[in-house]
Amino acid sequence: MSENESKRVRRDAARERAREARAKEQARRRRNRTLGISGIIIGGLAVIAIVVVVIANSVQPDGPGPKNMASDGILFTGSDGQVIPVETTATPDGGTPTATKQDDSVANITVYSDYMCPYCNQFETAQMDQIEQWVQDGSATLELHPFNLLDRVSLGSEYSTRAAAAAACVANYDPDAFLAYNTSLYEHQPSESTRGLTNDELASLAKDAGATNGKVASCIAGQDFAGWVADATNRVLNDPIPNSSLDAVTSTPTVIVNGKQYSGSLTDTDAFASFVEQNGGAA
Repeated sequence: MSENESKRVRRDAARERAREARAKEQARRRRNRTLGISGIIIGGLAVIAIVVVVIANSVQPDGPGPKNMASDGILFTGSDGQVIPVETTATPDGGTPTATKQDDSVANITVYSDYMCPYCNQFETAQMDQIEQWVQDGSATLELHPFNLLDRVSLGSEYSTRAAAAAACVANYDPDAFLAYNTSLYEHQPSESTRGLTNDELASLAKDAGATNGKVASCIAGQDFAGWVADATNRVLNDPIPNSSLDAVTSTPTVIVNGKQYSGSLTDTDAFASFVEQNGGAA
């Protein structure tokens, strides 16, 4: 090979090495540019996710349990001839309910019920008017504990849970409407072995009962308190019942007056009034 040819070979080789170096550099820059764009996108998505979480948390209840149901039930007392819900904070995540401190000088009436239970409806229809009268005049208190016992008879729609969770939404956001909503749920009680009311229908009944807070409907639609219903039901069926000698609730309705369980007729107002008078002083 002549000297000129040798120089040309070396020159071509140098050019090829330079071309390869430029290609590598261009590839490196493309990778960096792609990673930069991806980083911006991911960062942007992270910011969006944080904003979504903040917004979601801002409309969620304060805890897994509803406000005004710290005992897993909502308590009503009398004031100036009115039935007033007792306000409480929500049970926090991982917390336990706080049993109501009862005044034995009055009749403390506690009812554990399921909104799909026909016997609960019998008790509600027959007894609630006189119970509310006792609460109004200050001779009794009323504590209502909705829970789920009959999800199995709603064809997979879990109506008992959904109705109890809807009641919890009203307790949380519009407790003054709770008693009217409680009555309405029994007035519109579905038959067993049906799917029951839809969430939209449950929300409509809440509005008709006077729950005007705009968050009630979205709470019911989202079933925000379904998890709490499951926890409360587990406690009711497996733990000792506060302010009583009961080891657990085994049927609905379970009605307790100052620690004593009522076992008489659900529809006989005189029989229930006599039991309340004997055990709690209300007349």
